[in-house]
Order: sequence, then structure tokens, then C-alpha cells
Amino acid sequence: MPRPAPPAVPPVGALLRRYADAGEPLSCQPVAQGLLNRGYRLATTRGAYFLKQHLDARTADRDTIARQHRATQRLHALGLPVAPPLPDSAGRTVAVIGGHCYALHPWIDGRHRDGAQLTRAGCRRLGALLGHVHTCLERVMEPAPPGPPWPATTRPAGRGPGRPTDGDAGQDTGHESARPEDTFRLIDELLRLVRARRPRDGFDELAEHRLRERRVLLAAHAHRRPPAAAATGWVHGDFHPFNLLYRGAEPAAIVDWDRLGVRPRAEEAVRAAAIFFVRPAGELALDKVRAYARAYRRAAGADRAELAAAVDRVWWERLNDFWTLRWRYQLHDRRADPQFPAVSALAVWWTREYEAVRDAFTG
Repeated sequence: MPRPAPPAVPPVGALLRRYADAGEPLSCQPVAQGLLNRGYRLATTRGAYFLKQHLDARTADRDTIARQHRATQRLHALGLPVAPPLPDSAGRTVAVIGGHCYALHPWIDGRHRDGAQLTRAGCRRLGALLGHVHTCLERVMEPAPPGPPWPATTRPAGRGPGRPTDGDAGQDTGHESARPEDTFRLIDELLRLVRARRPRDGFDELAEHRLRERRVLLAAHAHRRPPAAAATGWVHGDFHPFNLLYRGAEPAAIVDWDRLGVRPRAEEAVRAAAIFFVRPAGELALDKVRAYARAYRRAAGADRAELAAAVDRVWWERLNDFWTLRWRYQLHDRRADPQFPAVSALAVWWTREYEAVRDAFTG
């Protein structure tokens, strides 16, 4: 049975009646929207709250959300900057209204910062923070089970469009790395869709150039497909600038734990750096990467070999991934278009500067 369409305005009245001390509603304004879920700044006679409407089908069920909530409550108890949900009068943190799940969180005043806005000390704080996230998750979650990561966030290349994660949407296909033959088929399909566009615009021209360029690169490096990941642990799953709020120079809250799951830990560290520290032209600020990675290794207890393997796998992932183009041409969704220029350029630059990138993460 299909799920009902999400309401244009959340059922604030019905939600607040579940909370004894939340007050009466005054306003409910959308905040900068993620690619998969919706958020609102809810003002009441008692204060301000963040209201999250869970929409992503893979993680928007009550049990999955409650699991995330328990994790953030335990992490908060360990001193990590998170914003656990507020329990209602019955002690529940997930409200199911009209077939959709909602959660009420405290409102955190803060701002997002990307790598360009971080000092060298700020980069070290960021790396140490992610390292502490990984070690604390190891303490509060059940032991990571063997087998493929959970939950998978995208489908393998060439197997249907899927919906990637907010901000970073590399192929999460389990422990196995992407297969070049699948990627070649996806490139051909995307090229067909790009060339069929009428009228064409500058984005279409850049997309065709990058697809043709990537096909040549992949053919030259197909023999470098990395082996399956060897080690996994609990990770945030979507650690990037829009999921981290700062108050001044200090991180105030890590938000959006929808992708909490079991995956290679060091790969999350590399993916996060590739988002925080990418420049508009597609280069990484390697001096900042180095400061961040050293702090991460110390905090997480990760050695250089683990980071080197993660660099190899994330580079390969980026070389084979076209999530922004899949959204535009297969799903007819243009919200990810602004990310495409830097994301597509990074794969090319990273291939050319591979040794320097690996050295920044391991040196």
C-alpha cells in the first residue's frame, strides 16, 4: 500500500499536544531543507524547537528513527555535541501522525562552516571530533555485525537511480568496490540522456564533457579497483558541513543521524574531508586535510595503513560515482546541480594528485 503524500504543513497542533511542556505554537518556518527530509523552526510560547519530518523511505520508519534517537541520547551522555530528541509525555521520541514520522529536538543556535572557514586548529578539532564520534559509537552501540554495512545508502552503479544521501552520496554497495563494467554502462546511459536534452544548456555541456572524460580515466585505471573493505564500525553516515553546527569556533551539534550504520570507519573520515576541504575548482586543501587527518587518527586510534586503504577506496568510489547526474537526468531532480562542478572536478584532480592526497591523510 503506498504511503500518503507528506503534508505541505506539518501537524504542529497534534504534535504539541503530545508534549506537556512544549507550549502553544506561534510559528513554524521551514529551514534550509536537506535533500531527503524536512526541517522546521518551531516557535512556541515556551521557546524554539527543531521539528524534523522524516521522509526518506529507507530510514523513516519508527524503529529505525528510535534506534538513532537512543544512540544520540547515549552519545550526549558521553559529552559529545549532539541534540537528542525531546521525549513526549509518554516518553516516546517518535510521533507518527498521518502515516509520517516526526521528532522534536531542541533548537541549537549556530552556523555551518566549511573547510575554507576553518583555521588549522579548527581542522584539528574537526578531525578529533569525528574520531571521538567513532570511538563513542563503539561504546554505545551493539558490536558491529559481520557482513555488508547497514543500511545501504545507494544502489550500485547501473542498477537503477536510487536516492543518495544528503551532501555526500558515494556508492555504498557493501564491502565491495564498484565494478568498472557497471560504471561504463551507467556512463553510456547518462550520455544518452544528456545528448537528448533540448534545448541544451551549459550544465548539459559540462555534464557531457565530464562523462566522456571520466570514461577515459576509468578505462586507464580499471586495473586499480581496490579490494573489499576489511574493517567496519559504527559511523554517523553523513558527516558534512550541513550536518554540523558551530557556535563560534567550537562545534555545537552534530545533527541528522539518519545514516547511522556499520561501515568502514576510516572511509567516513576520508569522505568527510573530501566535502569539507574541497575548493570550488575541485582541489582539496591538502594542508588542512593533513591537520584534520592527524587529529582523526589520534582520536580514533586508526593507523596509517587504515587511512591509506580508505583513501584508495573513496578515490575509486568518486571515480565511479555520478549521483548528481543521476538525480538530474534519471530522477529529474535538480536540487543537487550546484554540487556537480566541484564534485566532478575533484575526481579528475584526485586521480592526477593521488600520491599527494594519500600522503596528506597518512603523513
